[in-house]
Order: sequence, then C-alpha cells, then structure tokens
Amino acid sequence: MLQDIPTPTLREARACVLETERLTLRKPTLADVKAIARLANDRRIAENTRRLPHPYTQDDAIEFVRALGAGGRETVFLIENNHTPVGMVGIDWREETSAELGYWLGVDYWGQGFGTEAARAVIDYYFEEFDLDQLIAGARVVNPSSRNILEKCGFQWSGVELHRFEALGS
Repeated sequence: MLQDIPTPTLREARACVLETERLTLRKPTLADVKAIARLANDRRIAENTRRLPHPYTQDDAIEFVRALGAGGRETVFLIENNHTPVGMVGIDWREETSAELGYWLGVDYWGQGFGTEAARAVIDYYFEEFDLDQLIAGARVVNPSSRNILEKCGFQWSGVELHRFEALGS
C-alpha cells in the first residue's frame, strides 16, 4: 500500500548552494561568525539595513546564525567570492503572502557587481522553488546603489514607506 509522506512546507529552508559566475551562495554556519561580524560591523552598512545593529559583534552573528538554524522566518545565504565571505542575501518570510528580498555587502566589496549578481541568483531561486508570484524589496532613498541593484533585477518603484532602522535608533 502506498503511504502519503508529508513534503516540506514552502517556508522550511532547504539546505542548498547557489552558484553564479563569480559567487557561491550558501547557508551561513557558526564557522562564519567571525567573518560575518567583521563585514557587518560598519555603520555605513547598518544605516542602510533595517535590522542590523551597530556595532555588530560576534555575539550578534552567533545569535543570527543560531536563529537561522532554529527555523527562523528567513532563507539566508552567505555570499562568497573565491571562498571569501563578502556579504549576505536572503528572503524574509515575516509576511505570510509577501516575501521580501534583502542584502548587504561588506564595504570593501561595494561597486563590483556582487550585489546584483547575488540578488539575481536569489530571485531566480525564489521563483523556481516557491509557489508565489510576488517578491518585494526596498532601499533607502539615500542609497542609490541599492536602488540601482533592484532596478537591474527588474524591480519597479511602487511607492514610499516609513520603516524603523535599528542602527539609526528610529
């Protein structure tokens, strides 16, 4: 007799590795916390991300990676170039019907096209793996580079929203 075997829900993160021409995107591990903390501990990054605190410590990185392992509401990838961590990219599932793309790069890696390349890979992954037809993303008005990444990835401006930014204390 055939038995129904439950399949994972769409929200369960599956361990996978995405590869692009120059980048490898994989799930961050506790072995990555030093690199994550080193990259993220820059006020210029924190001021352009909603939930990244500043300063960003190894304890923050440990808490983040452990939350991902505990089945958090995010699908997150560490971005690597030649086995060197350069940033993070992922999908935030906080809203049941509208997932949000987010990303950040270490300052030393700005302006090299890594953000666009990583975002495109995760966008492709999202639409191939999940049964949803919409993905949202946002960028601060004072961050034209991030807006350019989103435009290159096919996002269209749809309005202005107010958000709180942890590093800004708003």
